[in-house]
Amino acid sequence: MKFLTGVSKQDTMEISELLKAKAGRQVKVSGAIHTIRDMGTVAFVILRKREGLLQCVYVKGNTDFRLKDLQEEAAVEVEGILMENEKAPNKIEIQMKTLTVLSMPEDGMLPLPVSKWKLNTSLEAKLNYRPISLRNIRERARFRIQEGLTRAFRDFLYSQGFTEIHTPKIGAKGAEGGANIFKLQYFHRPAVLAQSPQFYKQMMVGVFDRVFETGPVFRAEKHNTKRHLNEYTSLDLEMGYIDSFEDIMAMETGYLKYAMELLEAEYKRELQILDITLPKTERIPAVRFSEIKEKAAKKYGHKMRNPFDLEPEEEQLIGRYAKEEWGSDFVFVTHYPSKKRPFYAMDDPEDARYTLSFDLLFDGMEITTGGQRIHDYQMLMDKIAARGMETDGMEQYLSAFRHGMPPHGGLGIGLERLTMKLVGEENVRETTLFPRDLSRLDP
Repeated sequence: MKFLTGVSKQDTMEISELLKAKAGRQVKVSGAIHTIRDMGTVAFVILRKREGLLQCVYVKGNTDFRLKDLQEEAAVEVEGILMENEKAPNKIEIQMKTLTVLSMPEDGMLPLPVSKWKLNTSLEAKLNYRPISLRNIRERARFRIQEGLTRAFRDFLYSQGFTEIHTPKIGAKGAEGGANIFKLQYFHRPAVLAQSPQFYKQMMVGVFDRVFETGPVFRAEKHNTKRHLNEYTSLDLEMGYIDSFEDIMAMETGYLKYAMELLEAEYKRELQILDITLPKTERIPAVRFSEIKEKAAKKYGHKMRNPFDLEPEEEQLIGRYAKEEWGSDFVFVTHYPSKKRPFYAMDDPEDARYTLSFDLLFDGMEITTGGQRIHDYQMLMDKIAARGMETDGMEQYLSAFRHGMPPHGGLGIGLERLTMKLVGEENVRETTLFPRDLSRLDP
């Protein structure tokens, strides 16, 4: 009989613990052999650990193993003396005494040179060998940054009184409408993969006032671009008892400020690895859709083709305009045309052709869509009727409004796009662990 009482303390140390330890003491560490640099009688065995790289020094005759018995990607446990070294990663190293091999790779030849600083290979190759390519220090640093963005979203919203929810990803009807829905059979009944948690998070505003979720969403769009995915992670929030849709924009601004502060405080290593300069988030301009389209078109000599939407080229020009005129990497574009917004978007009472909604552009790309929702049942039904929509599959959603809902609004942030722009990548697949697009279903 044995009782477990909590997390067990391991005798192996992490880099953060080694940095606090005194030089000259004997330590034990574990990790994967990232690379071996053989200098003859001396060799450097670099371990890859969750917190970064650790240099271990092999001196012939001072150890109980042979260097030639080691190979890259072997999982090992090392004991030795902790020493200071200004030239080593994290300015520490271990003079090796003993080494235990925990596992040895079957294939001695890696498909990609993951120990190099940059993987100078194609995106296709990196995705084909994703479990291997992510072992590269720079590749995995992107996803530590992504972790920070998700962590900040949760922590900040908890501090603002939000409740985290988890909603179904299989439903009877899509929240956004249109044809970009993945359809499937659910025990002989038609069903769809969720385009967003929109209906559920609105319903839950009537329960908790403020809710959020981080989870996958699915779009059956036949796009093959650098900015689109068919499955991505959405950072969603919905909040009730708002005074206007500007409350939603203010909440997102607060999140972005918190996220940048968190990254600066706790992700310095990854910021340095990727050479990232964090954007300023203290003041984000907000400008009306029609106004900024005209301003950007006039300044850069662009001919507008679609008065009801923003083309990618226009997003880039608006981002450039915001940077040049207001010194901001971000810009809220507000009051989108009603015909380009879903039925639940609240129309502007001063001009029903537009909505009380917004997109947030970051460095010339849309990363967020949000706005105020219709909370009055009859108004919602009138808009559904005006659009010639059917209410089949929306009975539970509409029931929440029939029984009373507060003024509310929310947003959805594309996590992979936000990460992509923050780390300076050109393709959203670079900041997606395992992308799903028109052609890729594995790994």
